[in-house]
Amino acid sequence: MTPFDYTNAITQNKKQLIVDEATEKAYSPFMTNRGLSYFVDCLLHANEMNINPHLDKKLQFDYLINSIRAAKRYAKWGKRKEDKDLELVREYYGYNHRRAKEALSILSSEQIEMIRRKLEKGG
Repeated sequence: MTPFDYTNAITQNKKQLIVDEATEKAYSPFMTNRGLSYFVDCLLHANEMNINPHLDKKLQFDYLINSIRAAKRYAKWGKRKEDKDLELVREYYGYNHRRAKEALSILSSEQIEMIRRKLEKGG
């Protein structure tokens, strides 16, 4: 089962998916709450479960499935955009992600272009 299956069960078809230990183990409260947070009418319920992470997974699922009304909801999940300049700085200086972001904030566009030319692989 995917997190999308659980989110759809909560928001649309109201089908009880946690029926045994294996399905409870597959349930990811974080991903489900993240998916629900895209919808205004589900946001407070998802936040309530984020506030109470100590509750059992089945209890969290039962709360959400019984609190959120059934409706078709569609949202596109946000994805991280790949920053090519950041990757250039990481490769050139051998920095980790955080250090490369710091370096990128102080490098000028001319310096980034110089790094791009030095790392250019001909072919």
